Amino acid sequence: MIEQNFTMKLGSNEKAVEKVIQDENVHYLHMVFNKNEGLPEHFSNSNVYMTVLRGRLSIQLDDQENREYAEGNILKIPFKTKMNVRNLHDDTLELIVVKAPSPTN
Repeated sequence: MIEQNFTMKLGSNEKAVEKVIQDENVHYLHMVFNKNEGLPEHFSNSNVYMTVLRGRLSIQLDDQENREYAEGNILKIPFKTKMNVRNLHDDTLELIVVKAPSPTN
């Protein structure tokens, strides 16, 4: 078999940060957050591509004001950007996050 197969947990409303793929090329993460959940404030360690699958993303980047993005939006966030990612809404937020190139230690 040439291909590799990866799976992720779909349809759940439980908080999750699944590291689906982490190799030398890319990091591919699946995230689920309920109201008032999110990630700790941090700086991006690579170029980040964030896809909103469901819900509404509340995100503050560097010194910008908080912005909101509904499902279907894809954000490209540059390397070394301060990020504050959270769900401020009642609906569950589900994201796919791709870091490319893969972060190095």
